[in-house]
Amino acid sequence: MAVAAKNIPAPDLVPVRRALLSVSDKTGLEALARGLADKGVELISTGGTAKAIAASGLAVQDVSDVTGFPEIMDGRVKTLHPLVHGGLLAVRDDPEHAEAMQAHGIAPIDLVVINLYPFEQVRFSGGDYASTVENIDIGGPAMVRASAKNHAYVAIVTDPADYEAVLAALEMNEGKLSLEFRKKLAAKAFARTAAYDAAISGWFAETLDIEHPAWRAFGGHLGPLMRYGENPHQQAGFYLSGDTRPGVATATQIQGKQLSYNNINDTDAAFELVAEFDPKRTAAVAIIKHANPCGVGEAATLKEAYAKALACDPVSAFGGIVALNRPLDAAAAEEMAKIFTEVIIAPGASEEARAIIAAKKNLRLLVTDGLPDPRAPGLAAKTVSGGLLVQSRDNGMVDDLDLKVVTKRAPSETELADLKFAFRVAKHVKSNAIVYVKDGATVGVGAGQMSRVDSARIAARKAEDAAKAAGLAEPQTRGSVVASDAFFPFADGLLSAVEAGATAVIQPGGSMRDEEVIAAADEHGIAMVFTGMRHFRH
Repeated sequence: MAVAAKNIPAPDLVPVRRALLSVSDKTGLEALARGLADKGVELISTGGTAKAIAASGLAVQDVSDVTGFPEIMDGRVKTLHPLVHGGLLAVRDDPEHAEAMQAHGIAPIDLVVINLYPFEQVRFSGGDYASTVENIDIGGPAMVRASAKNHAYVAIVTDPADYEAVLAALEMNEGKLSLEFRKKLAAKAFARTAAYDAAISGWFAETLDIEHPAWRAFGGHLGPLMRYGENPHQQAGFYLSGDTRPGVATATQIQGKQLSYNNINDTDAAFELVAEFDPKRTAAVAIIKHANPCGVGEAATLKEAYAKALACDPVSAFGGIVALNRPLDAAAAEEMAKIFTEVIIAPGASEEARAIIAAKKNLRLLVTDGLPDPRAPGLAAKTVSGGLLVQSRDNGMVDDLDLKVVTKRAPSETELADLKFAFRVAKHVKSNAIVYVKDGATVGVGAGQMSRVDSARIAARKAEDAAKAAGLAEPQTRGSVVASDAFFPFADGLLSAVEAGATAVIQPGGSMRDEEVIAAADEHGIAMVFTGMRHFRH
């Protein structure tokens, strides 16, 4: 049942005479406390925060002296007390509230500075169950929410980045904070506790293997703002969840202009794709454009792998994203610097390579602390009108599948290696996806078509264009293998691949017309294997 409001108007400027500080992150604490003390603000604090303030030579009152009750239960109970929450929640201009404050000796608290126990860091650093639970803050969120609700009289600060603004506002308004300022702080505070609780609920669902919790929440902290979104009329920001999975969110940008919305989306797609290739086995390079690969290659060196990836579709590669599964070296950097590229992302870069890329001032170079694990579980979410579609990450890998040869001819060892390569790539191509591969490199990619036949034809046509540009007598699809991200519903898609020159096929299988497709493969001497796993990507 909703609680009726008394419609007491909130004052604009409220003087800050008493502040409660309780922070896990001590960044900027001393400067803030000193700034408040210089303005005559009485400081109240807890535990380690109180000790840090006192060590700075400032007068501070421990919250246990305010409540008359000691911290107990390893600090779990210290601020959950009427003398604290009454000071936060009291409507100062309500006679009944004022009478209660006077009767119970409750003094108002005008400013609250809190940042919460580092639950997200502990969660994503792999803390054990007990330590992760212990880092679920209780008193902090309670005070944050109480202060934010009563923003008519209380200012709540949850981010060290706002300390300077608070001190500046107090200076400008002679020790007071405006209602508009308090509202903005309250909005940020509620967003912070929402993201915090989202992290906790997400961790519980993950830990307890709850596939579909009754309520699902996602949260994150605003990282860089983009100049615009996918298009100039759209606004965009990059929110960071705290997940330590290597990738664009955790990468260090060595150089280049700010990443755009499309850069981030495409770079993520590129790095997730190239991570499918074990760097201990081979060097691999993926070139991405509009979240689709326009070329992927593997070889003994990154330079060779890049050349093979580029040869697949050199036209589309212009202005693309390049992802590597090994640290960027000088030889590969020299080749990549020859054409216009938006972003290079790699699990490292040599000093020589960095110097070469530095000559291209607008080229972004990102380095990570490793590769994302393709087998790791996780979630993927997509907004739709009125809600979110949430699913587990596609962490299926062809190397883990029991491949079934369904044709009279089995693929050769070379064909099988290329088939696995092609299926790794097809997993990262927008559906319907058809991928031709030859000698450890894509030679034709068809993506995002409504008809699988059209994807096969487009991939073959792009291979023909690449062959003409390279002065080759025939397209590289001759003698290639082909992967389909989903089953062939009819034999026509397979026959298009045969016409393009493919000698072996990998596909999930499972169509009502599998027998018809298998018969067509046998008729043309094609080897075909079923994976039993589909890789739709929309």
